[in-house]
Amino acid sequence: MAQFFAPHPSNPQPRLLRSIADILLAGGLIVYPTDSCYAFGCQLGEKSAVERIRRLRETAKDHNFTLVCRDLSEVATYARIDNQAYRLIRAHTPGPYTFILRATSEVPKRLQHPKRRSIGLRVPAHGIVQGILDVLGAPLMSSTLLLPGEDLPMTDATEIRARLEHDVDAIVDGGSCGIEPTTVVDLSNGDVILRRHGKGETSSFE
Repeated sequence: MAQFFAPHPSNPQPRLLRSIADILLAGGLIVYPTDSCYAFGCQLGEKSAVERIRRLRETAKDHNFTLVCRDLSEVATYARIDNQAYRLIRAHTPGPYTFILRATSEVPKRLQHPKRRSIGLRVPAHGIVQGILDVLGAPLMSSTLLLPGEDLPMTDATEIRARLEHDVDAIVDGGSCGIEPTTVVDLSNGDVILRRHGKGETSSFE
């Protein structure tokens, strides 16, 4: 049965963050809040947890995951970023944006786009997830909490607990996160391509 945590949204308690990070470091799968929607999260390279996400969401093997990072310097560890991409990302992070970039060798091949060798990365503006990332000291492998047959992501932690408490290892309550997903911008080929209109302004990418 999943552990349930309710950290303070803007000043999360270190003790709770440490407990959540310990679950991740042990290979666990969590549900956590972001500045767009709730999401599944696990440690980078944790194959069994990634497979659990695929099973829960009933996604194909080529489902695109996102690396959720603490800051721009961490993004640069996992993606190749030219000057134009760097300026765009710096101007929009932290925030509700996912950037598709060419992956470096730090990203396991099974988590990259099979043809383009790319990966989605983002830096969220949310106190709880930033706190988890700081304690963990590494990015989270992440996927939106959208269950099979549902048109919208789940947004109420009590409902999430009722639905998923036997399927994940921890549920982190951050209040309502809304249902609007991130804006997705593809920078992997040197161009700026707006792949999805989501939360946040998009005029800079159009």
